[in-house]
Amino acid sequence: MWREMKTRELTATALMLIACAVPAAAQDDGMPQGKRPTVSRDAPPSSNATVNLINLLVKQGTLSEEQAATLVKQADDEAYVARQATRDATAKAEGAEKKATSAADAASPPGTKRVTYVPEIVKKQLREEIRAEVMDRAHKENWASPGMYPEWAQRIRFYGDIRTRYEGDFYPPGNGPLQNFNAINTGSPFLEDNANAINPYFPPTYNTTQDRNRFRFRARLGADVDLFEGFTAGLRIATGENSSPVSTNQSFGTNGGNFSKYALWLDRAFVKYQPVQDVVGSVGRFDNPFWSPTDLAWYKDLGFDGVAIQARHEVAEGITPFFVGGAFPVFNTDLNAGLNTVDQSGPVKSASRDKWLFGAQGGFAARFDPETTLTMAAAYYQFTNVQGRLSSPCLVATASDSCNTDLLRPPFAQKGNTYMRLRNVPTVTSPVTTLNYQYYGLASEFQPVVASAQLDLAQFHPIHIILDGEYIWNAAFDRAAVSANAVNNLAPTATGTPGAYEGGNKGWLARLTVGNKEVKHLWDWNAHVGYKYLESDAMVDAFVDSDFGLGGTNLKGYFIGGNVGLGENVWASVRWMSANNIAGLPYAVDIVQLDLNARF
Repeated sequence: MWREMKTRELTATALMLIACAVPAAAQDDGMPQGKRPTVSRDAPPSSNATVNLINLLVKQGTLSEEQAATLVKQADDEAYVARQATRDATAKAEGAEKKATSAADAASPPGTKRVTYVPEIVKKQLREEIRAEVMDRAHKENWASPGMYPEWAQRIRFYGDIRTRYEGDFYPPGNGPLQNFNAINTGSPFLEDNANAINPYFPPTYNTTQDRNRFRFRARLGADVDLFEGFTAGLRIATGENSSPVSTNQSFGTNGGNFSKYALWLDRAFVKYQPVQDVVGSVGRFDNPFWSPTDLAWYKDLGFDGVAIQARHEVAEGITPFFVGGAFPVFNTDLNAGLNTVDQSGPVKSASRDKWLFGAQGGFAARFDPETTLTMAAAYYQFTNVQGRLSSPCLVATASDSCNTDLLRPPFAQKGNTYMRLRNVPTVTSPVTTLNYQYYGLASEFQPVVASAQLDLAQFHPIHIILDGEYIWNAAFDRAAVSANAVNNLAPTATGTPGAYEGGNKGWLARLTVGNKEVKHLWDWNAHVGYKYLESDAMVDAFVDSDFGLGGTNLKGYFIGGNVGLGENVWASVRWMSANNIAGLPYAVDIVQLDLNARF
């Protein structure tokens, strides 16, 4: 007991000696400039007594090597600043002395000798003022502690990730041709026959028969910036074959091939304000503000344009309600949008067809014990001006002519939603032939209601068992109205003529995940399995997952996958998805994805 008490006293005394002696030792002029004493358990004896003392404490386990090295570096920095302050003080004192001597010599008779005396208290005060001035300058200009960023740079956090992927798309026999309405609506209108009947063989269609093997990659680079008093800003750029909102993948060999360079897109640009800990307001283009544990309703990396407010507050121990609300412009009408006709007042301009998304979500997170967490939420979304409407009677002679509801066609779509004709092209009897150049709009309104839940069981930490579930229902869906105007999602018949409308307005997804919640380190892992069922008009297909079934709604099927860590922030992924059409012509595809991921 006596020996242990003496050891403690010796250690405390040694630490006090280090605190006083290290700065002086660090000023040893015999040491080469920029080189510090080696601090290590295995270091040989040093001529510096302070370093020997630190090494002794490292060997005894009182200090770690990192702590000892930090102590010596701090002392070295302080000694450097002290030497700089002393030099500056000496230089200023010498300058002042020379000026005083010159003035005295000018005022004194020839032959007079004077000795300038500066009191010690004045010298000390001068040294302290210059030391403070040098220290302030050292921190601002980053030469007191080499390797540290200036203050303004420390408020910027860069981040990014890179993913390389092999993807195989495999189609079974028997798939029917799926009309590509997005290609029509974003290009020239489709010329139907004179009977206004859809010709399923000549319009643009998706590939549903030819297996494909693709190598793809994704790269993203972003920065978050702390501004002042609760304000932050962010930017991110990303790859992508086009401006699609649901994919930043770039396939090798596209966009001209021959090793051509690839484009970058502005993926995020926002300002956030957090006046208090529990409230955040965002404006610009930012991550999905709504809590969504799956990609049933929203693609997981979808960016939202507009304004959103998020609030959460713990009302009791482990119980935290939250709320999200926002308004998001989906499409803004061109100021110069116009028709090809004139009236007495001049050219006719189209009415504004701005499209908006409004959303609100409320929910709670409940931690029942350190190993069990349940999160639940319900959300309501309303899309405005996304449903198509038949135009007034409109004669079109060329593909460049327009009608007054053309702007209601979707500016981007995947596949799955039910479509209707937008142009009311009257039938003209012979000998005049009517050219029915047609665009297509969504046949249904969309007001999705989404219920979400996640149960996280961490009894085997770090291994988690996570159950995710989500259900969606389009409250604005009118089956009779949609069926009356539908040109797709119709049941196939033996004669080849369109059958009854088969679409719907519901969807659900269930998923089980086992393993590490996040894969960050070597040999971290997780695996998941799930089932997805999403009817044609449960959600606007432009914003749902782009991988399952190669994107869109009107799909059902299984998926399974896993991840394993290969090192710090490097991991590999594998996923298999099998999807089938719910309504309309037969369509099925199996997709295999092998990924190598890295983030920084």
